[in-house]
Amino acid sequence: MKVSVILPTYNEADNIVELVERVIENIPLGWDYEIIVVDDNSPDQTYQLVQSAFEDNPAVIPVLRTADRGLARAIRSGIEKALGDQVLVMDTDFTHDPAEIPKMLHVSEVYDIVSGSRFCAGGNMQNTGHYVASLLYNWLMRVVLRTQIQDNLGGFFTISKQKMESVPFDLIFFGYGDYFFRLLHYAQKRGMTVVEVPAQYRVRHKGKSKSNFMKLLFSYTHALLKLKIESAREDNSRG
Repeated sequence: MKVSVILPTYNEADNIVELVERVIENIPLGWDYEIIVVDDNSPDQTYQLVQSAFEDNPAVIPVLRTADRGLARAIRSGIEKALGDQVLVMDTDFTHDPAEIPKMLHVSEVYDIVSGSRFCAGGNMQNTGHYVASLLYNWLMRVVLRTQIQDNLGGFFTISKQKMESVPFDLIFFGYGDYFFRLLHYAQKRGMTVVEVPAQYRVRHKGKSKSNFMKLLFSYTHALLKLKIESAREDNSRG
């Protein structure tokens, strides 16, 4: 089996080399791997740094994007280039811990999507304020979307490449972290099984966060309501 690890980057020169090394260390025995670093033309030379640091490892594949940039589209680009049996997506600031990879790949033998969750039993987040805000917002999301998934914005997940290819990419991969709840929604609509495993989300290792809380709150709420309306229309047309 081969896993394709997708790492979307923008200005992560302080983190990316160490992260790739940690990911490699945590690939389980018996698994082949490729690590696709999808960089949105970072001014801090993240792409060039990956090229230089891993030039002797053909399994580390840097991808440079100069147009149509953004987190969700970068992830889509990496998934489309992936050649592994399993795709694993994670953040590149060490919020998602590479030590969780073996557990997630093991559970993926049973479930279609395995999500590293902050809010299921055993999960947590080191940033207390962010944890509480995300927990409350996920409660709202569960009510609106009528889903039992507790962490709809984690973005730390693995799915088989074959299953991934069955979801509507154009309806999912745009915006920022909101792509993830759209992915979960459409995957469940197609009968895929989703399981959350506890994960410890850490604080950013180095560098500065690119997230703006109020901007994300507005954009996520807009995306959430839009998905709810579209889902209701789809259900009504079927009924």
